[in-house]
Amino acid sequence: MATVPVIFRDLGIIDYKKAWDYQEVLFNQTIQNKFANRKLEEGEKKITTQNYLLFCEHPHVYTLGKSGKEEHLLINADKLKEAGATYYKINRGGDITYHGPGQLVGYPILDLDHFFSDIHKYLRFLEEVFIKVMADYNLIGERSPGETGVWLDVGTDKARKILALGVRASRWVTMHGWAFNVNSDLGYFTNIVPCGISDKGVTSMEKELGRKIDMNEIKQKAKYYFEEVFDVDLNMEKLISN
Repeated sequence: MATVPVIFRDLGIIDYKKAWDYQEVLFNQTIQNKFANRKLEEGEKKITTQNYLLFCEHPHVYTLGKSGKEEHLLINADKLKEAGATYYKINRGGDITYHGPGQLVGYPILDLDHFFSDIHKYLRFLEEVFIKVMADYNLIGERSPGETGVWLDVGTDKARKILALGVRASRWVTMHGWAFNVNSDLGYFTNIVPCGISDKGVTSMEKELGRKIDMNEIKQKAKYYFEEVFDVDLNMEKLISN
């Protein structure tokens, strides 16, 4: 299969709702194009569906997936305000998670018909990207049986999560994605039951390595390994206006 072109956009630091709305525009347009192609007569030229990869960071925010429990947010509206955080119920899978400065968030809007029709494989590929990123820092990222994301020290009482995944897919088009803790303020995770898992901790690259990590360096590695794992070509576009 030929290398698939993917449009890459770095949105910088962007409000969660604004990024969500932007994802929805790209996601819905891709689905509409797929529907339009099905209605074409034989021999008519089909619309090429685009693939996108968005990078960003968010101001402090908690998001609850469709299968999540509201009681996993452990603070009330007043405490949310004190923490300078917002809260959204959203249309991805999974439970509750935190996004904030120092965390690399990635939103692939991919037409999996260009790749493979397998959501589980898609999730494993996303995990593999960051297992490879971590290996460049001599950290052993692992999968935890029955749980998504990337972990350290799986199977021990020190197991801790560093990459969270939560996706939505319709007609084999994806949205939402990952949250990779680089220099995250881990204190914000104490306000939730992260991903609905109460018996395991969370960590960050900064905590594991004992130093701040250059976010641009992480972005470059994430792009490189995303291209390698998914066999894509990331075409850089200008930063969209925030």
